[in-house]
Amino acid sequence: MKVLVIGGGGREHALCWKLAQSQRVHKIYCAPGNPGTATVAENLAIEAHDTQALLLFAEQHKVDLTVVGPELPLIAGIVDAFEARGLRIFGPSAEPARLEGSKAYAKNLMARAGIPTAAFEVFTDADKAREYVQTTGVPIVIKADGAAAGKGVVVAQTMDEANEAIAAMMERKIFGAAGETVVIEEAMRGEEISVMAFVDGDTVKPMLAVQDHKRALDGDRGANTGGMGAYAPVPVATNEVMQTVLRTIIVPAVEAIKQTGIPYRGVLYAGVMLTTRGAMCLEFNCRFGDPETQVILPLLQSDLADILCAVADVELEKTPVVFAPRAAVCVVLASGGYPGAYEPGKAIHGLESAAGMDAVAVFHAGTAQDDAGKTVTNGGRVLGVTATGDTFSEARARVYAAVRKVGFDGAFYRSDIGARAEANAE
Repeated sequence: MKVLVIGGGGREHALCWKLAQSQRVHKIYCAPGNPGTATVAENLAIEAHDTQALLLFAEQHKVDLTVVGPELPLIAGIVDAFEARGLRIFGPSAEPARLEGSKAYAKNLMARAGIPTAAFEVFTDADKAREYVQTTGVPIVIKADGAAAGKGVVVAQTMDEANEAIAAMMERKIFGAAGETVVIEEAMRGEEISVMAFVDGDTVKPMLAVQDHKRALDGDRGANTGGMGAYAPVPVATNEVMQTVLRTIIVPAVEAIKQTGIPYRGVLYAGVMLTTRGAMCLEFNCRFGDPETQVILPLLQSDLADILCAVADVELEKTPVVFAPRAAVCVVLASGGYPGAYEPGKAIHGLESAAGMDAVAVFHAGTAQDDAGKTVTNGGRVLGVTATGDTFSEARARVYAAVRKVGFDGAFYRSDIGARAEANAE
């Protein structure tokens, strides 16, 4: 079969890499892709948001399955457009994708479905938002309603931080229309995990729990980022915890969406806080996480193409989803200055020697090819290096040995990804 993967980051490289291992897949296209996807797929000069060009390509080249990586095309309705033309596509349609497209929609759905979550209020008026913070006190969480590339959440520890977040989102509009409405909610304490599940509208099959590291610097210090690394499985996410998350968060969400008349098909990703009150839902995303995908797929033993087709065809119930009983750790190499301003175009060395190591995969996120055909940096998060092992200590030793082989001017990474899991697992 022919598969088209939409997107051009580390998540999409991991998807192409895994699909290339399928017996069923003989051709992969990636739009727009990157130098990493080019090693396992044919890159297309079509942007992820160009739905009409993607539709035309899929029809002309008789693509059997299209897989959508990023959230924005999903929120914009790419699945609806493909399905209207009778094309098979993996991902939720626009209405259920509002779970990620609007935090207010998601929180209201949680309240309606009885999903445990933080107490919240929704505001469209900045003065009313400030008044609410004044009476509620800090710490408090302020979230832009719309999709803001994972950067629209501020955990304010002081009144000044809270007021600044409200002003930035609602008055200075740093996220554009995405911040015109904000959700303000109580701050929860606990251990945060990401639980992704394959959903075909009826059947729900969970993946392993993942923990990602959002802060730029070791010890969870520094600015918030799109994610500096991740590991799976998560020792604190025991079998019992996973069953609770499924029963109280993921399944009720799937059922609530089904009641709107448009079933949820694709990956449903729940951000979960394990608190003294139990598992609480922080947010939903409507696609594979990044960098979570880069640790999940190396552990997946089942054929990914089989699973994605089964979801699109509503046949997930009879399709196995099996993971290896191993550990995986992904470390992101970022450009100097990230998540602030950084300079692209730095030559990257050591890619082949790292990728050639046993049980290591190097996923390209923000890379490009220069005029001389050399791979150079082209983003804040440049590479995600993943290693697997029988234990966390083996996976961590392996991943950091690989990371030390790769470099570029100004590169930095966290040296403590998965350290907590290694300590907890021993």
